Amino acid sequence: MKKIIPILVLLLFLSTVFCQEDQEVVIPKEAIRFRVVPSSNLEQDQQLKMKVKNQVQLELHDLLKNTNQVKEVRTTLSNNLMKIENTVEETLKEQESEQDFSVRYGLNYFPEKTYRGVTYKEGYYESLVVTLGEGKGDNWWCVLFPPLCLLEGEETGKNEVEYKSFVKELIDRFF
Repeated sequence: MKKIIPILVLLLFLSTVFCQEDQEVVIPKEAIRFRVVPSSNLEQDQQLKMKVKNQVQLELHDLLKNTNQVKEVRTTLSNNLMKIENTVEETLKEQESEQDFSVRYGLNYFPEKTYRGVTYKEGYYESLVVTLGEGKGDNWWCVLFPPLCLLEGEETGKNEVEYKSFVKELIDRFF
């Protein structure tokens, strides 16, 4: 009898999971995005994009770690654009790159993007955009607020996300 109850719970859970329709992940209306656009798709430009992204992301994490309201984030970004520009400039110098760049905060154009099976529509979105050189390469972007991409800035030494299976944990626990 003890084993029948967990099996029934497991079956109920599985039927609930598999009977639900796929739900599209929606970025909140008040979201603020962060985007880095490289000069081109050449390997060196893509690598430079990631170096700039990493440094700016660390800077943003420091600036925004104590903010939890969209108004606070807007004010902090507006008040620290020079600091962000300095971070980009220093990163480019460290990489011995003489590319020009721009840092813009406000409504910026985003092309349509499909990520993890979800298509995000093109349009103008509130965002912080760093453009390197000609800005014609494949970009990197994430949601800055709510702080979905800043969580990555806290991780150190981990390249992979660890996933756990609720079903496997139930089976391991009871069998």
